[in-house]
Amino acid sequence: MVRNYSVRTDLALEERERFESDNVEIPGVILEENYDEEREIRVTRVQIETENGAKAMGKPVGTYLTLETPNLAVPDDEEHMEIAGELCRHLRELIEKNERRAGDDLSVLVVGLGNREVTPDALGPYVVDHLCVTRHIVKEYGKYAMGMEHANLISAVVPGVTGQTGMESAEIVRGIVNETHPDLVIAVDALAARNSKRLNRTVQIADTGINPGSGVGNHRCGMTEESLGVPVIGIGVPTVVDAATIVNDTMENFIKALESSESLKGVGEVLRSYNAGEKYEFVRELISPHLNGMFVTPKDVDEMVHHISHTISEALNMLFVSRGEG
Repeated sequence: MVRNYSVRTDLALEERERFESDNVEIPGVILEENYDEEREIRVTRVQIETENGAKAMGKPVGTYLTLETPNLAVPDDEEHMEIAGELCRHLRELIEKNERRAGDDLSVLVVGLGNREVTPDALGPYVVDHLCVTRHIVKEYGKYAMGMEHANLISAVVPGVTGQTGMESAEIVRGIVNETHPDLVIAVDALAARNSKRLNRTVQIADTGINPGSGVGNHRCGMTEESLGVPVIGIGVPTVVDAATIVNDTMENFIKALESSESLKGVGEVLRSYNAGEKYEFVRELISPHLNGMFVTPKDVDEMVHHISHTISEALNMLFVSRGEG
């Protein structure tokens, strides 16, 4: 029996792993995994095909691609260009799934979600900073001004957060969509993870849109095809975990240490008998109310967010702007 426990995560992969830890199969949810050992890149596809599967996962029907690599956190330009190429390929795949091609003179609006003043939440704005926007050039001088036979119209906006503007990001973006009529919206945001090892090492791409703030319990209006009227692809990187996750991971290491001790092995086996949901709920009860709701980020998050934002913007530039792409 799977208990109803709330793990603070935006990653569909981690939602699927939660059921695996309880040995529960989810009808209507397909998991495919591919690992490139040489490049140390693991790509996992979670395909939610039915409404029952969506209800169990707590996420809409659609495709969720998760790219994991330790090199995302390494300040190496060559590694990041290789990752950008991989992201570009998967983004193209999702766009073509919607019966469009990146070289078909698409009009694309890139939305950088988050708060520029809060480093772990600044990924979206930083991506927009590095993006090559072309809509104004093509509108003014034509696509041949770009020196390309096909020229996508790329525009971008950083709507800020409700505390800064008094408006929902989705309201601002909806107004822009109604005025500029893009074929596609790509929303970039920082996410929350369940596993601290995935921080700044994971990129999720989903064709279901994005819900700003959901991972930290700050639910805002979602940006989806239903709410905006155009297809929405969400790109996110987990930059924070909640305090319960940190304590829970420590508890796992503690149980392993108990199991390796001759005198305390029995205690470790008893604790190991609890499923993931029961252990997580136990931890949440212990740390409440003082630490419950606290979120943690790595100490080098400022450097990491800058590196990763360059990687994501480079992937978008490769896909929509680079000569010969599409």
